[in-house]
Amino acid sequence: METQRLASDTLGIARAAEILSGGGLVAFATETVYGLGADARNGKAVAKVYAAKGRPSFNPLIVHVHDIEMAQRFGTFDDQTLALARRFWPGPLSIVVPLASDHGLSSLVTAGLDTVALRVPAHPGARALLAQFDGPVAAPSANPSGRISPTTPEHVMSGLQGKIDAVLDGGTCAVGLESTIVGGTPLALLRQGGVPEEEITKVTGPLAHAGPDITAPGQLASHYAPQATLRLNATSVRQGEVALGFGPAPCDLNLSPTGDLTEAAANLFAHLHTLDAMNKPIAVLPIPDTGLGAAINDRLERAAAPR
Repeated sequence: METQRLASDTLGIARAAEILSGGGLVAFATETVYGLGADARNGKAVAKVYAAKGRPSFNPLIVHVHDIEMAQRFGTFDDQTLALARRFWPGPLSIVVPLASDHGLSSLVTAGLDTVALRVPAHPGARALLAQFDGPVAAPSANPSGRISPTTPEHVMSGLQGKIDAVLDGGTCAVGLESTIVGGTPLALLRQGGVPEEEITKVTGPLAHAGPDITAPGQLASHYAPQATLRLNATSVRQGEVALGFGPAPCDLNLSPTGDLTEAAANLFAHLHTLDAMNKPIAVLPIPDTGLGAAINDRLERAAAPR
């Protein structure tokens, strides 16, 4: 595809919002770094983010929203996290909170967890885009996985040109460092970033140490661990098992009957949750280990690991 470079004016922002609404990808400036945005409610759009970045595994993504009121549509805030939001938003702080009921977010955004990382960015271009789009935008840094995070539109184009729909030119990012992430009960520092810990503790008091579980972006590759056991690359289904399929194969749930890896990625966590609720071992039929298939298989291997 040809990647458009859009000015942060009325027409450019309207075009960027239109692309997001249509399931496309738009890189946009925040005060921290450029994010690669997709509609957080659209699993196929979010899967495109992983494909464009070459992201090796499905980790939780930060969801960007316009204001606290919009954040409360997707996450549940207690007194402490609400106080942080009021103190630091808009700004470079992401807060991990429990998912709200009827949140509507793709399970690919949360990596199958029951929490979500939310942030209200301060950059005027980002705020204008979020207001125009009027919805949640999932946005990891707009660079190929493992590369340096981008702080200019030129950085984005050098890594992702031809892989995304557009870059909304917001100039050079002021902070240049990813957002700080806090979350959990008790509240813990999950990632250092644009808001110093000592500023956060003025609001919250001392923060807890992060535990071994992965609850936020920027930590080690997380794993979704269902209660059921998983048997991978199954060529047949044993008695008492339920089957997760791919392509034209008989199964209980199919990630993509047509063999579309983008569709398969979008369905992965929701299908695992559904099969897990059946309280039976899960046989996973083979999935190609190319493109997004590599990330799907990586996540399945983590889910199947002994625990």
